[in-house]
Amino acid sequence: MLVAGFVLLPMVATLFGGFKSLGELRTNPFGIPEVWELEHYATVFADGSIWILMKNSLIIAALSVILTLLVGTMTAFTFSHIKFSGYKYVYSYFLMGMMFPAAAAILPLFLRIRDLALLDTLPGIVIPQVAFGLGFSILLFRTFFEQLPAELFDAARVDGCSYAKFYLHIILPLSTPILATVGVFVLVGSWNNYLLPLLVLNTEDMYPWTLGIMKYRGEYGIAWNKILAYVSVTITPAIVFFLLAQKYIVAGLTGGAVKG
Repeated sequence: MLVAGFVLLPMVATLFGGFKSLGELRTNPFGIPEVWELEHYATVFADGSIWILMKNSLIIAALSVILTLLVGTMTAFTFSHIKFSGYKYVYSYFLMGMMFPAAAAILPLFLRIRDLALLDTLPGIVIPQVAFGLGFSILLFRTFFEQLPAELFDAARVDGCSYAKFYLHIILPLSTPILATVGVFVLVGSWNNYLLPLLVLNTEDMYPWTLGIMKYRGEYGIAWNKILAYVSVTITPAIVFFLLAQKYIVAGLTGGAVKG
């Protein structure tokens, strides 16, 4: 219950903060609003740009999820069933990316994106997000694949099943829990990503919702109540998706747990 309280308190405070005036927000940041001001949420919904921002976020998140699942499962399948010279070193190389925060690679990442002419493009966001998510996804996928019965692969090979068919028709259908788990983590991470779009994008029509917050920053102050209302609306899809996929997440993390 204590952990749940720590998790829920900021979310509830954000939701209630969108109904408060700036004065009450300063004096009563965590409590229930004394006067419920609906105009802040009305302003957010009345601004048509929020739907464009959320559409852009959805496109970026969907592409990131699809590519991460595709590349991650194929790579993990290779490490699980195809033993080649030096595969342990290659696998360790992928996992090394989990040791460093993304912020540590901002400068070289920006230079690489610029050299590839990917500034102000969606691939300039999607490709780095996929790259940063591969280490974690490959770790979970490989562990899950290695826990599947070896007899499945032996029987498939006896029947003349190729690696590609075994991957498509046997591995993927059995991997729904871990696919959902990784997909949710990638989607939520992409949906809430602020630093990378800020680094790459210059055109407002391509902004995700995280960059839309800047419109509530005035010359002489910041409308924190409107920002909280805006954040409450825009994070709702990610929360709903997470709740709907919760049972798959538990099953995926249990099945893909790293053995000691």
